[in-house]
Amino acid sequence: MLRIADLTFDSPFSLAPLAGYSDLPFRLLCKRYGACYCVSEMISCHGLTYRQEKTLEMLASTEEEQPVAFQLFGADPDIMADAAEILATFCPAMIDINMGCPAKKVTRKGAGAALMTTTGLAEQILTRVISRTSIPVTVKIRSGPDSGQINAVPFAQMAENAGVAAIAVHGRTWAQGFSGQCDRAVIAEVKQAISIPVIGNGDIISYRDGIQTMDETGCDGIMIGRGALGNPWIFTGEKKPDNISYILKGARQHLDLMEQFLPVNRMAGYVKNHISRYFKELPGSSKMRQKIFACETVKELRDTVLTETT
Repeated sequence: MLRIADLTFDSPFSLAPLAGYSDLPFRLLCKRYGACYCVSEMISCHGLTYRQEKTLEMLASTEEEQPVAFQLFGADPDIMADAAEILATFCPAMIDINMGCPAKKVTRKGAGAALMTTTGLAEQILTRVISRTSIPVTVKIRSGPDSGQINAVPFAQMAENAGVAAIAVHGRTWAQGFSGQCDRAVIAEVKQAISIPVIGNGDIISYRDGIQTMDETGCDGIMIGRGALGNPWIFTGEKKPDNISYILKGARQHLDLMEQFLPVNRMAGYVKNHISRYFKELPGSSKMRQKIFACETVKELRDTVLTETT
C-alpha cells in the first residue's frame, strides 16, 4: 500500500508523465487497468500563467481519473509559484514538479534535469510552490547530472526539508537521457536517506520488474513510463496478451477514449502512433503497423484495422 500525504493507494504502481503521451485518454485507460494514479504531461509554468489555450487544454480531467497529479516545469521560482496557484484551481490531488526531464528544449532554459545542477534554485522553487498551495507537492528527479555527479541523495534530502510529500527517482543521469541502464542502487540510497515516500522509476517494462525494483531498493512505489505504451495490462499484474483479440480490445478502448476527449479527426498521426504500439513485438506486427500507418483517417483506422479478429 502506498501513502502520499493524506492519500492512500491500494496499488503501488502509477503512470509516469510522458511528454506527448500521458494525456487524458491514456491516463483514463491506465487508471481503468489498475494504475493507482497518473501524472499528466509536463505543463509549462509560463504557458499556464499566460493562460495559453494549448496549455489549458492539457489540464482536461474527469472525476473518474481522480486522484490525478499535474506536473509543472519551469526555472523561475516566482512564476512557478504563480502557476502552482493557478494549477490548484483545477483540483488535482497532487502537483508534481519536474526536475528530471533531460530534453534540451527544457534543460536549456534551466528547467527539468538542469535544476539538479542548481540546488539552491531548485530549493527556492519547491519552497515557494509549497507555500502557495495546500495541495501535496511531489518532485521527480534523476540520479544526477552525469556519472561524475550522482547527487540524488543530497538533492532528495533538500526536497524533503523543503516540504515535498514524495519523490520519484529515475535511476539514470541527465547525461544518459534514456540510454544505458537504470541504476537501482541510487533509488535504494535515496530511500535510506529520507523518510518521505520514494517512488522508483526507470526500466520498468513489466509488473515483475516493478516488484523486483521494490524488493531490491525498498522504495514505496513504482512509476511506469514507456513500459505502459501500448500495454496498459502492465498495471494488472499480468503479461501483455499475445492474443490478437485481447490486443484489439485494448486498442479499441484507447481509441474510444481518444475519440471522446480529443479532436482526433485532426490528429490522425498522433492516434496512429499510439495505436501502433499495441502490436509491437507481436507475430505479424510489422504488417499490422504498416496497415495502421497507411490509414488516412481515424475512421479508416477503426473500420479497416481495429475490426480485425485474427
